[in-house]
Amino acid sequence: MKKLGILIVMLFGLTAFSQDKNARASIEVDGVCNMCKERIEKACIRTKGVKSAVWNVETHELKLIFDERKTDLKTINQSIADIGHDTKEIKANDEAYNSLHACCLYRDEVVQDDHKDD
Repeated sequence: MKKLGILIVMLFGLTAFSQDKNARASIEVDGVCNMCKERIEKACIRTKGVKSAVWNVETHELKLIFDERKTDLKTINQSIADIGHDTKEIKANDEAYNSLHACCLYRDEVVQDDHKDD
């Protein structure tokens, strides 16, 4: 009976610490247009372990499904910053940001205003 109790405790322990192969998360990513959407989603999908990435142009919300055994949110945030887009966690460096198409320069207030009518 004692062995059965130990086995049950071990199984619960392994379950509590296991990583989810279909973890869901939502993060905020800066951008202004459909070109940004395509770029952000591609960067995420190219990150090993990301299964789904859908970015909303209006809300700036990126919904993710990913395998926690293969990646984490920090890695995904870094992939997004590497292509020039800011997240709440990681800001893109100037070189990556400046490599964006002129209509995608989301930090520029004029560009933001131009996209409000879209």
